Amino acid sequence: MGISACLLGSPVRHDGGHKHSRYCTEVLGRYFQFYSLCPEMGAGMSAPRQAMRLVEIDGQIRLRATRGEKDFTALMHGFIGQELEHLEHLRGFVLMAKSPSCGMERIRVYRADGEVARRDASGLFAAALAGRFPLMPLEEEGRLNDDGLRENFVERVFVYDDWCRLREGGLTAEGLLAFHRRHKFQLLAHCQSTYRRVGPLLSDLKRQPLPVIAEQYITQVMPALARRVSRGSHVNTMLHLTGFLREALSAEDRRLIHQQIEAYQRGEVPLVVPMTMLRGAQSKVEQPYLATQEYLRPYPDALGLRNRL
Repeated sequence: MGISACLLGSPVRHDGGHKHSRYCTEVLGRYFQFYSLCPEMGAGMSAPRQAMRLVEIDGQIRLRATRGEKDFTALMHGFIGQELEHLEHLRGFVLMAKSPSCGMERIRVYRADGEVARRDASGLFAAALAGRFPLMPLEEEGRLNDDGLRENFVERVFVYDDWCRLREGGLTAEGLLAFHRRHKFQLLAHCQSTYRRVGPLLSDLKRQPLPVIAEQYITQVMPALARRVSRGSHVNTMLHLTGFLREALSAEDRRLIHQQIEAYQRGEVPLVVPMTMLRGAQSKVEQPYLATQEYLRPYPDALGLRNRL
């Protein structure tokens, strides 16, 4: 996973400081190998250095010093052009917010006279990264404090990793269909309309070249997974899963599972409670189809991401 170097504690910010994220280093760091990157330092700037901001001049966004007129745009674009070619191996990226290079959104753009023109830009590196790898999950470190956004980001990283492994191992029709089966209920939870749309897309893999169909498929799936799952959608998906266990479970087991799903729907227990019961039931009856479903185990349990949903 890529990460802004300042979040790992590296003193690379313009004032010579850092923005060490303990969640990234102490929690995510147990499961991901970080690829540390600071666009400014990579472009050859020093730390400390002049503070910078985005400035719109003659319709173009420039990276300039906050004081004076020194322009770093060409230097930054030169670094970006070289660096992006080496990032294809990444499965996600945690970016530093509010940075004119790494900020994902709400970055201020100034006019030449120093007044704010708008507040809806992305940092130069973040924008180029999203453009070059539109399917790669990106998130700002500060947004990882939100339970739902944190869980969503990590889930997408694992799905994207699965997809990259499929492509790197050689795309086949069987592999594409198996990928869809694994992530089918995740997709149902995130976006029912996309779930219904991609099924027919995969029903006839001979109508177009397989790489074309695969691209049409994943460019719908990854954005759909970026949508936060509502409590009602989780309930609907868990009830679908319970249906596969109906014949094998006793009436008492079914009652207990439904009881906990309803408690989750009322907000009385976190998602991990009914999900754990479903996983236990699946293991008990050895239902092979459910055993493949990543919705039940989308990431390592020790991350505790469903404990607060």
